[in-house]
Amino acid sequence: MELAQVRLLVTDFAACYRFYAEVLGLKPQSGATDGPYEKFSPATGAAGIALQDRAMMAQVLGELGDSATGHRSLVVLRVDDLDAYCAEITSRGATLLRGPAPMTDRMRVAHLKDPEGNLVELQEWLLLSG
Repeated sequence: MELAQVRLLVTDFAACYRFYAEVLGLKPQSGATDGPYEKFSPATGAAGIALQDRAMMAQVLGELGDSATGHRSLVVLRVDDLDAYCAEITSRGATLLRGPAPMTDRMRVAHLKDPEGNLVELQEWLLLSG
């Protein structure tokens, strides 16, 4: 078994597409800016994040027709230099909720939300930086 991706169900596909591609700088697989599906990958690693139009999935699973409420996901991205990456993404429109700040003695983190309110945690692993 292999984890192919984590998929987020979104209502405003175009806004979320822009956030993951233009603000966070992840590479889109096909360029489908209006959906109903797109996978994003970082420059390194095999894991990916995908967006799926919520209305399309509601046609498959009727219970998804209800509006999403509350925090139901947390996307975690590891970066080498948290301060530099946060400066880069805030210059492109990201708003940090918290950080960069220590989370434990082994990592520093920053938190933000995508346009749908999904939480994104950026991590810098201190043990890897020597």
